[in-house]
Amino acid sequence: MPGQSRVRHDLTAAAVELFLRKGYDETTVDEIAEAAGVARRTFFRHFRTKEDVVFPDHDDCLKRVEQSLADADPTQPPLAAVAVATHLVLAMYTDDPDASVQRYELTRHVTALRDRELIATSQYQRVFTSYLNRRSGGQPHTRLPDEVAAAAVVAAHNHVLRQWLRDGGKDDVHAELDRALAAVDASLGPWLAGRPSSEPTTDDQVVVVIMRRGTPMWRVVQEVETAAAG
Repeated sequence: MPGQSRVRHDLTAAAVELFLRKGYDETTVDEIAEAAGVARRTFFRHFRTKEDVVFPDHDDCLKRVEQSLADADPTQPPLAAVAVATHLVLAMYTDDPDASVQRYELTRHVTALRDRELIATSQYQRVFTSYLNRRSGGQPHTRLPDEVAAAAVVAAHNHVLRQWLRDGGKDDVHAELDRALAAVDASLGPWLAGRPSSEPTTDDQVVVVIMRRGTPMWRVVQEVETAAAG
C-alpha cells in the first residue's frame, strides 16, 4: 500500500476503534492522530473533519464513477453502463470488509454519520441521473424515468450493501448486486427505452365471453378457449 494510502488507512482504523470504544462525540482529532502514530497536522492533510475519517473516499470514488460513465460505450444499454459504475461504489466497501462492517456499526448509532452517508448516496444518484438523461437526449419528458431508474439503482445497491454488512461482510456481494440490478433492468429497461413495461405484446389478449349465470365452469373454460383461438 502506498505511503499516503497507508496513513489514511491507519487514521481511519484508529478513528473507528476509538469511536467504537469511547464514543464518537468523546473522541478528539488529537487522540485519533496519536493512536495512528502521526501528528495532528497530518490528520488534516488527509481529512477535513472527524466525520471524513470514518468514510471511504467518496470524492475519489465519485470521480471514478463519472469517468466510467464518460468512457462507457455509447452503444451499450444505459443501465448496463450504470451497473458497471455501481460496482465501483460497492468495491469501495468490499476492498476492506472489516473496516466497512465497523463503519456500518458506527453509522447505525451516530446521527451525524448517517446524515453524511445519505449526502454521499445522493451524489451518486445525481451522477447516474445525469448520465441517463444524456443518453436519453436530455428531453424533459425523459427526466422522470431517468430519475426513477437512478433512484432504483441506488436503492438496489444500498439494500444489497446493507445486507452484506449485517452479515459481517461475507460472501460474494458483487454477484448479489448483479442479480438486484438485473431485476431493476427488467422492470425499468423498457420504460427507459420509451416503451411502457406493460405494453401489450402479441401474446396479450383480452377475451370477453358472455355466459348465462350458473353456467358450469367447464363450459366457461371451453368458451374462453374457443374465443381465444378465434
